[in-house]
Amino acid sequence: MEEFKSGTNAKQELFTLSIRDIFYKYIRFLPLFVLSVALALLGAFIYLRYATNIYGATGTMLINATTGKNNSSSGDRVEDILTGGARQQSLQNEIEMLKSRPLMKRVVENLKLQFSYTIQGRVKDKNIYAISPFYFEFTEQQNFKPFSLEVTAVDERRFKLGNGVYELGQLIKDRNGVFRLVQTGAMSPGSVYLIEWEPAESVAASMINLLKVQNKTPGTGILNLSMETTSPQLSADIVNKLMAQYDSMTVEKNNYSADQMINFINGRLVKLKLEIDSLQQIELDLRQKANLFDVDIQSSNYLANVSDVNKAINEQELRVNTTENIAAYIQDKENQYNRVVPSSLGLEDITLNELVSAYNKAQVERQILLNSNIPPNNPSVKETEKIIEKQRQSLLENLKNIKQGYYGNIAKLRNNVDRQQGELKTLPSKIKELLEIQRQISTKLTLYSLLEGKGEETAIGRASTISNSTVIDMAQISTVPIKPQPQFIQILAIAAGLLIPILVVFVIELLNDKVTTRMDVEKVTQVPIVGEVGHSYSEKVLVVNKTSRGMVAEQFRIIRSNLQYIIHNVQRPIILVTSSFSGEGKSFVSTNMAAVMALTGKKTILLEFDIRKPKILSGLNIGKKPGISNFLLGTSELKDLIIPVQDQENLFILPCGPIPPNPAELLLDPKMDEMFDWLRNNFEVVVVDTAPVGMVSDAMTLAKFADCSLYLVRQGHTFKKQIALIDELYQSKKLPKISIIVNDVKMKVGYGYYGYGRYGYGYGYNERGGGYYDEEEENNSRFSRIIAKLNPANWFKK
Repeated sequence: MEEFKSGTNAKQELFTLSIRDIFYKYIRFLPLFVLSVALALLGAFIYLRYATNIYGATGTMLINATTGKNNSSSGDRVEDILTGGARQQSLQNEIEMLKSRPLMKRVVENLKLQFSYTIQGRVKDKNIYAISPFYFEFTEQQNFKPFSLEVTAVDERRFKLGNGVYELGQLIKDRNGVFRLVQTGAMSPGSVYLIEWEPAESVAASMINLLKVQNKTPGTGILNLSMETTSPQLSADIVNKLMAQYDSMTVEKNNYSADQMINFINGRLVKLKLEIDSLQQIELDLRQKANLFDVDIQSSNYLANVSDVNKAINEQELRVNTTENIAAYIQDKENQYNRVVPSSLGLEDITLNELVSAYNKAQVERQILLNSNIPPNNPSVKETEKIIEKQRQSLLENLKNIKQGYYGNIAKLRNNVDRQQGELKTLPSKIKELLEIQRQISTKLTLYSLLEGKGEETAIGRASTISNSTVIDMAQISTVPIKPQPQFIQILAIAAGLLIPILVVFVIELLNDKVTTRMDVEKVTQVPIVGEVGHSYSEKVLVVNKTSRGMVAEQFRIIRSNLQYIIHNVQRPIILVTSSFSGEGKSFVSTNMAAVMALTGKKTILLEFDIRKPKILSGLNIGKKPGISNFLLGTSELKDLIIPVQDQENLFILPCGPIPPNPAELLLDPKMDEMFDWLRNNFEVVVVDTAPVGMVSDAMTLAKFADCSLYLVRQGHTFKKQIALIDELYQSKKLPKISIIVNDVKMKVGYGYYGYGRYGYGYGYNERGGGYYDEEEENNSRFSRIIAKLNPANWFKK
């Protein structure tokens, strides 16, 4: 006949049970999971109770693609002095500007964030920005290092600071300077307020770390500005003020060069006015002294001839003067950096205007780099400075060439004037002097008028300057904290509470090298498992008798039935019982296997063949008797050594006898054949309890007499690697018809129907006689009984 269970069917069943076994492997630790989740939720509750709430605010602004100025209504265009022309804005540069320390410092100073106000609570402190009952005001600051003050409210107006009691509004002097607390509301008596001061630079640096600037939609200039602080009002105020300050700073930056030009023109106008006043006074003095009041009539012919020439000379001298002023302005070391050059003061030269535009652009690029907190020694700044110097030299050379050209024109015009003046030899010398003064006055007035016009154009252009940003959505105050999120923290705590026990159990299972389940055996070997024996709580070794209905006794009966498929053709079988090493329950299984075979009415004998460590007689409370060693030594007859087991019909024992010094050699005695022949002829079943096959060779020696072998594997005792030994013996057929018995199976809390056996006898019950077998009484503690009630597998018992 075929074996009890084929390897293929066993593997198929193994895969079928894997998922369920994994479930039951972890569900048996349900109390641990419950405790872990409870502790995690407790930790989450404590964290949420004591964690500081973080509030967020988000604003949206648009950065325009180009920056420029409006055109004037006149035909002349007011140039964009800031950049020397319109240019594309880099969105990333604007993001860096928004996150720059100078801009944030302006926000800090505007909102007075150097001071922070906190009220102490029983559980956690609270930021009372904008709701503080007072604010700190310095009248004289002496300490510029960070400091803090603890204020305890005595009543609504009085407070305790250090050892003194003061009123709100009262001047106080300490090592920090002279200050006072200005009342904005009523203090809560007994409350403790903490005032902290830090320099604006430090506060700005910390605020920048809390600021997030992101491009809302790629390809557009829309930016989202978000801030997270411990106060909802503070978050919204910082975002809104930052957008406002950025807008203001952009306008200021665009007006910077216009302001420089206006200051330059105003200075020149003041100087020209003084010169004109001086010349007019000289003219008046000359007229009074020489009585020259009819000069126009006297010099009518002269003026008619030279008016056009003088006009041309005045224009050329004006341009020379302008050229010299620009050259002097560029050569001044104070204007080397951070100053732009007026690009149009009547000098109609294309090359000059292009050089001025390039020079101004380089100056602005250097200023932008410095405003972005790039150090002056940075290679980018140095490279820009080289460009500025190169542009400056080119500009000076061009101005020099232009001025020489103007001087040449003036020389030609003066020759023409000299020719015209020849006609005035008849006029008195005083008239000639008067005319020269008038010519100078005319030149100065023309230049003055030109500068006034340019000043007005620049002022109009400055008034039309707009920001390159637009606020789309102001930040709103939200009273719902974004951190911590209770639901997320609780879900995270539950996940951690479940994950930690899973990892612990997984590591324990991973490090466990002992056989735990039937599956551990089936994974390694194809040797059939004839049955499983549960843990016996009885104090007796022999648990099988006519009246026993316990779980263990029934399991031995199942093994007896399964064994019939292995030895069905053997009339008088000899059954060998062995294991890998000592302590796996061979004596217990051998005794009860012999007993369960005897219950069928067959005359059965149990051989105590573990000569080195015999335990059969001691397990049955029988004293030492002569036995196998006596027969092999020829000192006794075999029939005289047989001992019947009390109260067990058809069950006999052949003891080991005295332990010999050479057990292995004794088993090779020729009388062994005689002994087994006699036993086979006089008994229907022979059960041989032998030594562990993994430790000594006794079982190998006795294998030739046996018809089948029962190999014991003990749960939690046998190493998994020793299962390979069973498979090796099975493949090499060193032991006859090997089958495995899984011994000492404990039905642990949480293991289900398939946890340790495939036949379901692990969960029999006997409520008022309704079960299939009697439950053994286990000495459980109260805690164990509580844990057993938590076992999900027991929830459905009836």
